[in-house]
Amino acid sequence: MKGCAPTQVRPWGAVSGALLCVMGGLLAAHIAWRAALEPRGATLQTLGSPPPLALLRVAALGDEVSFAKIVMLWLQAFDTQPGLRIPLRSLDYSHVIAWLSRSLALDPQAQYPLLAASRLYAEIPDPVRSRQMLEFVYAAFADDPARRWPWLAHATYLAKHRLKDRDLALKYAARLAQANTPAIPHWAQQLQIFVLADMGEVEAAKVLLGGLLASGKITDPHEQRLLTQRLHELETAGGH
Repeated sequence: MKGCAPTQVRPWGAVSGALLCVMGGLLAAHIAWRAALEPRGATLQTLGSPPPLALLRVAALGDEVSFAKIVMLWLQAFDTQPGLRIPLRSLDYSHVIAWLSRSLALDPQAQYPLLAASRLYAEIPDPVRSRQMLEFVYAAFADDPARRWPWLAHATYLAKHRLKDRDLALKYAARLAQANTPAIPHWAQQLQIFVLADMGEVEAAKVLLGGLLASGKITDPHEQRLLTQRLHELETAGGH
């Protein structure tokens, strides 16, 4: 079907094709306006700061969830411009985070902004930018631990194995352990124990692991066996 007429396929809820065209046009108009501010003859657009949230909400025409998806699609495609491929590490990550934050503000239940933050932007070979993105994930977790725990768990992994920063990994793992929601699986809340053990803090890891086993929260027999075995390994390593 030509143009922007409504179609029978509506992958973004009940929003019509016409509304998507209008919303996309509004965002494109803003982007074009920002591009016009670039010096003449520039061959590369730089990622600027996003419009104010209030303006984006007006542009969304009452469908902020769909507009949040448009924002994310545009942001993810920004590193590919006509005839150019921009390395992610060359982007201004303060602006990337601002765009991700705008998308989350438009649709707080969305998973994609934090997935992109932890699995795309944080995994580049640039420790400074990677830390920026992991801190964004860490801060966003507090607003919705039940939905956002997977991204903080992945941030813990990246801090420990990519950045080799066990203190940072412990910070993230401790936040997962402190979250009071049954939506976070036990394995994610146990990351603190294993990070402590890797840091040589065997006694602290033993206390936490022993307390977890004694609490009765672990009801799966297989998980109980694995944790009991891990506790025995820690005690053996500690010379007890």
